[in-house]
Amino acid sequence: MLADIAIAWNACSPMDIHDLEVLAYERTPIGAICLQQRGMEADPRIRVTEITLDHQFLMSSHNTLSERTLAERALSLHEGQELRVLVGGLGLGYTAREVLRSSRVAAVEVVELLAPVIDWLERGLLPLSIELRGDDRLDLVNGDVFARLSEEPLQRFDLLLIDIDHSPEERLGQTSESFYGESGLRRMDGHLAPGGVFGFWSYSESPRFEAELRKVYEEVWVEPLPFHNEVIQQDETNWLYFAKKSPA
Repeated sequence: MLADIAIAWNACSPMDIHDLEVLAYERTPIGAICLQQRGMEADPRIRVTEITLDHQFLMSSHNTLSERTLAERALSLHEGQELRVLVGGLGLGYTAREVLRSSRVAAVEVVELLAPVIDWLERGLLPLSIELRGDDRLDLVNGDVFARLSEEPLQRFDLLLIDIDHSPEERLGQTSESFYGESGLRRMDGHLAPGGVFGFWSYSESPRFEAELRKVYEEVWVEPLPFHNEVIQQDETNWLYFAKKSPA
């Protein structure tokens, strides 16, 4: 048991672990994934929930601006009602929660590659567990969204939001490589309903990905999102990519 805790601590936190509580730790096909909680350095009374993958910091409950903005901006680009939404990547659930806050949304399907992440939500370990589990519009699916988007669509969505890889150039797995080219984006486009909106999160700018998007869509928006990361006390900029399918 002590050996397991030591392994978890080593795999979980890339930071000072004096205030670290490991909530869950699992080995997955893409590495050791950890759910941890700790106090903010500026105020230890504020507990922050984080996910790491093989020592790499993935996300924090303290910095959720980019996840929320991805959903908010995509919703603003679609004027419809009774929207059906597909979200690639559950993470801590903030993108899904922001979509579900809209009364215009009828159904949200979240496709998450790692079964332990879905289990964390079901067990009540995520900050938004109770809220998300209580919304019957939400459907959680364990699967590879990139593989799904490369296949023929079984249904079409009004919004399709992806927040998985660090960037088009820095990917967490191998299955998404073909997604970022023109042919992969055209296959993805088949899953969008007429007038549908595609939104994508990246931690860095990707002119190549923007160029590929513009080969498929006439309407493309690339939006930098600067913010101060209080967890590491640094200014950062994330990048949001949006494209809109013709309503015809």
